[in-house]
Parts: sequence; C-alpha cells; structure tokens
Amino acid sequence: MSKIRNFSIIAHIDHGKSTLADCIISACGGIQNRQMSAQVMDTMDIEKERGITIKAQSVRLNYCYKGENFVLNLIDTPGHVDFSYEVNRSLASCEGALLVVDASQGVQAQTIANVYTAIEYNLTIIPVINKIDLPNADVERVKDEIEHIIGIDCSNAVLVSAKNNIGIDELLSAICEQIPAPKSSNDLSQQNPLKALIYDSWFDNYLGALALVRIFDGSIKVGDEARVMATNEHHTVLDLLYPHPLSPIKTKSASEGEIVIIVMGLKSLSALQVGDTITLENNRAKQAIAGFSPAKPFVFAGLYPIDTDKFEELRDALEKLKLNDSAISYEPETSLALGFGFRVGFLGLLHMEVVKERLEREFRLDLIATAPTVTYRVQTTAGDEILIHNPCELPPTNNISTILEPFVHATIITPSEFLGNIITLLNKRRAIQTKMDYITQTRVLLEYDIPLNEIVMDFYDKLKSATKGYASFDYEPCGYRPGRLIKLDIRVAGEIVDALSIIVPEINAMSKGRDLVSAMKEIVPRQLFEVAIQASIGSKIIARETVKSVGKNVTAKCYGGDITRKRKLLEKQKEGKKRMKAIGKVALPSEAFLSVLKID
Repeated sequence: MSKIRNFSIIAHIDHGKSTLADCIISACGGIQNRQMSAQVMDTMDIEKERGITIKAQSVRLNYCYKGENFVLNLIDTPGHVDFSYEVNRSLASCEGALLVVDASQGVQAQTIANVYTAIEYNLTIIPVINKIDLPNADVERVKDEIEHIIGIDCSNAVLVSAKNNIGIDELLSAICEQIPAPKSSNDLSQQNPLKALIYDSWFDNYLGALALVRIFDGSIKVGDEARVMATNEHHTVLDLLYPHPLSPIKTKSASEGEIVIIVMGLKSLSALQVGDTITLENNRAKQAIAGFSPAKPFVFAGLYPIDTDKFEELRDALEKLKLNDSAISYEPETSLALGFGFRVGFLGLLHMEVVKERLEREFRLDLIATAPTVTYRVQTTAGDEILIHNPCELPPTNNISTILEPFVHATIITPSEFLGNIITLLNKRRAIQTKMDYITQTRVLLEYDIPLNEIVMDFYDKLKSATKGYASFDYEPCGYRPGRLIKLDIRVAGEIVDALSIIVPEINAMSKGRDLVSAMKEIVPRQLFEVAIQASIGSKIIARETVKSVGKNVTAKCYGGDITRKRKLLEKQKEGKKRMKAIGKVALPSEAFLSVLKID
C-alpha cells in the first residue's frame, strides 16, 4: 500500500489534461504504442469529436522508480464548468492532484475553482506548467500568477510539454516522491470491515451495472458477499477489474488504497448510487463513508420523443444514462403540444447538449428539447413556498407574493482591453459586480453575482465573442434572491403552446415577446388559413405576427362571363377558410421549440 499513488489531473479547459494523461500512460507502458491514440482516456465518440472530456476516466499503471515498483492510479477529469461534479467525485478518491496550467494562458477561472476543491479535500497539489514549447510561453509569469492568485509555492513546479513528451520523467518522479500513499486505518489486521466508496458507475450490456470504487478500509475478493449500504441489498462479487481505457485487468482480490471495478451481475440500475458505500455481508462496516454531496441540477428542459410511441424507450434510456451520469434527474411530464416526455435536470447548457446527443446516439432516439429553464421559488399569498421547474407550473399572478430566482457567483478573468465589452454584456444580464482586481497590468479578475437564468442560454458564447475567446468563466450557485418576474406565453392560432412558455424579467417582457413572435413567424409553416402568433402576459396580448395563408386561385377556370360568378366563388372560399380556422391545428416544427434560445 505504501507504493500506491492515487491522483487526479485538474485544469482549465484545453490546458492539456488528456494529452498529459496520454504521456503518463505511454511512459508507464500502460498501452502499447500500436494501440495508442490521441486522448485515449476519452472513450466516447462525442468526446473525441468535440475535443473535450465529459466523463472522468481511471487507469491503473505500474511504474518502476529507483528500483521500486509503484502503482499509479490516474484519474483524468473534465475541464468545463458543467462537469465540475465529475471533478469533485474524482478528487474525493485521491490523495494528490496535478494542477496543470498552460504556459501561455496562465491561471484561468476554472483553474482557481478546481484548486479550491482540491484544497477542501486536503490533497497534495503538484503545480505542472504545460505547453512550455509554445513561442508565447512565459513560465516565470505563470509561476508568479499561481503563487499570487492561488497561493501555491511554485519553486519546484514541474515544466512539461505533453505534446512533445518533455519533462514526463521528472513529473513521474514528483508523483512518486510528493504524493502521499493512502492512509491506513489504525487496525492493520485483515479483519477491518470493508469500506469502498462508489465514485462512478455505468451499465454494461454483458456484465450489468458496474461500480468503480476506491477502497478506504479492508479488502475484497471474488466470491465475497458484498452489501450496498444505501439499498441494504447483498450480492455476490463475480469479478474484480482494475480500470483501463482499453482492456480492464482481472484480479482475484483488492485491498486498502486501491481503485477497482466491482462486478456483481446487477440487472437493476437502481442498485448502485454514486457516493454510496460497499461493505461485506459477514463483516459489516458500522457507518458509511462520508461521501460527497449529490449533484443538484439547476437547469431544466423538457425532452420529448418525436415518435410518441418511444416514450417507454426514452424512460429506459434515461434510467441507464443516469447510472453513468448521476448528475441528471428526470420526471415524467405532459405537454399539449408535444405529448408525453420528461422534465430533465442538468448542470448547464453544455451538459444538456451532451445528454441529448448521447440519448440520440447511444439509444437511437429522435428527441425534441424545449428551451431550458431554471428552478424558481415562489412564495404564495397563502404563505406557502413552492418550487417551479416548469413555467407552466407557475400559479396565477394574484396568488403570487414573491418570485425568488437562483443566482450564481461568477469569476471572470479577462485581458484588460476587453473590460468595457464585458461590463456592458454583464449589465445587460442584470449582473451585480462584487470585485474587480488587476492580477497583472494586462489581466483583470472580475467577480459578479448573476441571475442563473441570464447565463444558461448563450452567455458563454457572447462572452467569448466579446473577448475574442480570451476570457475564462467559472460559476457556483450562491442562493436565491427576489426578482420582478412574469410568465410570457406564446399563442399559435389562439391556443397557448405550453412548451414555449418562459419566465422573464418584467422590464424585458415586451421586447422579448416581440422578438419571439418575429422568430416564430419565420419558422411556422404557412397553412391554408392565416395563423396568428401572439405573445401574451396573462390575458393581455403584447405582440402579434401573422403567417399569411397559402392562396389558391379558385377563379382560375372562370374566364369571361359575369363578375358576380367570381365573387360567389371567392365568398365560398372565404367561408371555407373560416371553418378551417375554427377546427384547424397547426403542426409546429421542432426548431420552433428552440427558437427561444436564439433570442438575445
């Protein structure tokens, strides 16, 4: 156990975590060169295509240092703020972390957030400055930034270039020397009750539900009766596997400090929960490990199958995906416009895009996603407080005392030349400045409190546009505050389309309504009758556009003769259109439900 090193790689987006993981795997001989590929730890197609890490991945490596064999358990973590929950889970099962910082970009917002998480878990942090081969690399400046902003001593920072395989041996030496071995319990006898923390799980079509665990106490072997403490169910351990991106390695037993996959042949997906503890049936642990708090989704959107018969398939798909991505939550909901579907909770807009894409790819579903909304707290005139996930759940205006909306505390680091653009953007989004600090003469750290509803749509894209891609952004929830908010409904042919209802600030309602009906006018297909598209607040119509009817020339065959004959035909057509309008239903295309996203 003294030769085991459990560590994660943490960094901002695109600072080279996955490439560095590849170098470490290659240096340890974990994967043969012919099997090696770029970002080998990113196993999903969507990760490779987008060039981002979505799931934290583990690998067990053997490394010989000064004539002694070390076991290195490496966990590669995502960099995007939407997947910070993955980072939390990974850090909970480690003793150390490699803090990777780009030698040209320096400290970014997500760098700071990840370091604070690692400090909370009392991890040993090794600063690693990557991309030192770049022409604009400034190692000394980056060292100063890490020392001044984060407060970590950088005199012994490891300098590497993952792309050119420079400094990897020095990094491995630092891992073996600086990261502590897993702490043993006081009682060193093998009679210690097993305590294994589940920090990831997924479903395999052949092996069933799998649990990736870090063993904190005791040991486990094939054939043992394991008990899952939350569900209080026991199962036989059929197999134990050491994690590996290509071919997991079988083992007969695993002990304290190790990271291992437990196979119990579980067909039920609810049997395993991330953050739960596994112990042994014949030698039970009295208490579960104080795991990490479960992720709280704070962006909600409706997911509906285009083919309404696929509702059950969507339910099964969400159940399987939840095992792999415990941050999502879902509950059934019905929409008059879209039929039966689910209200799904996500950690952010990128998380929503990824989940929708995974459902479509992995489970072959065609889905419509409604515009994302956040959770509001509504205090009623009767003195109750209710949570609102969907604008349709909002009580009548006369029953509402106060609407409380969620706020986030945002950290933005930007070159000073873009400061004016950012402040203008944030003022439009109802943000409140709490801090402004010059890190260097050319870089500024801004802290703002922003309503979450203002950043879930397209804030990140707008921020990148305003700063030519140089700003970095990180946020964390900071409670609820009262706001002047109202529900905006969209009516098509006189009927409210519930899936298009949104909650907006009262001050922006008129302009939002006008923009939305204008966007809808371009999307709604023309019918044989005129279609009115209206925006309303309660019963008050605030904006209207009309989709013109498709004209049919009923007088085409009528040539010569009396004019009254033509009039008679036109009057007959008009009467027919009236009847159609009374019974006509307008089929809305799927892009209509996401048109809300494009409104600034």
